Amino acid sequence: MLVSGKEILEKAHKEGYAVGAFNINNMEMLQAIFEAANEVSSPIIVEASEGAIKYAGADMLYSMVKTMSERYPHIPVALHLDHGTSVESCVKAIRAGFTSVMIDASHDPFEENLAKTKKVVEIAHAVGVGVEAELGRLMGIEDNIEVSERDAVLVNVDEAEEFVKRTGVDYLAPAIGTSHGAFKFKGEPKLDFERLQAVKRVTDIPLVLHGASSIPEEVRKAFEATGGDLKGSKGVPFDFLVEAVKGGINKVNTDTDLRIAFMAEVRRVANEDPTQFDLRKFFKPAMQSVKELIKKRMEVLGSAGKI
Repeated sequence: MLVSGKEILEKAHKEGYAVGAFNINNMEMLQAIFEAANEVSSPIIVEASEGAIKYAGADMLYSMVKTMSERYPHIPVALHLDHGTSVESCVKAIRAGFTSVMIDASHDPFEENLAKTKKVVEIAHAVGVGVEAELGRLMGIEDNIEVSERDAVLVNVDEAEEFVKRTGVDYLAPAIGTSHGAFKFKGEPKLDFERLQAVKRVTDIPLVLHGASSIPEEVRKAFEATGGDLKGSKGVPFDFLVEAVKGGINKVNTDTDLRIAFMAEVRRVANEDPTQFDLRKFFKPAMQSVKELIKKRMEVLGSAGKI
């Protein structure tokens, strides 16, 4: 059942769990997401970046998600634009059928971010589409970072309160110390849970954790066993995700984990049988690996059994 992201996340907000938001580029990844949700009875958010839209087309991505939602009508699913860089990008996604959009103007000055977000909210709410925005800069927090620099990177609690009141945004991604990609931290992982809790108190809306891939050890080992090199990458540990959900996170973005798990299986098949060129032989085990990874993530976030 294709629904608004707001509908899915308001329930998570009220009941104290988080919903996984999983990025897709192709049919195989999408099937793995839906099959995982079906097996553990979890709502889902399917995300497409502007890069994915350029690769596959917004209409194609919408059609695939719509088809899968009809195959699994009992699963609440939202199709979300991840990191829309402009008002125009959000409008295009809404016109294509997306039920949730993110306007990411976090690198702009506060008032400019606020103005862009408010504009998207006005457009999206007119057609029942949920809106996400971001405050702070998404980059890993190192052990030796100066306090002043740390405050410049992470979300400002007072600004978050003002931002939500003035824009009417439905969910907010506050920067608390994560970063995108596989290389999130130097030294031990650190997230500012106190700041997260403060933002939750003053905004009282669903909050989003970006850059939340964990790079589980079994996924790392599978990738490296096939000749892959993750160069000592460090993800967000599962216990950090549990703590983040307790602190008020209701949407957790995941992309890197899925890519690594998928490619580990593709590489394994290629290495084991250099004569193989049947794409199904590569993609079927890759889908299975991604599905199992997603199921574990749903259990950790607390969304399993919520439908």
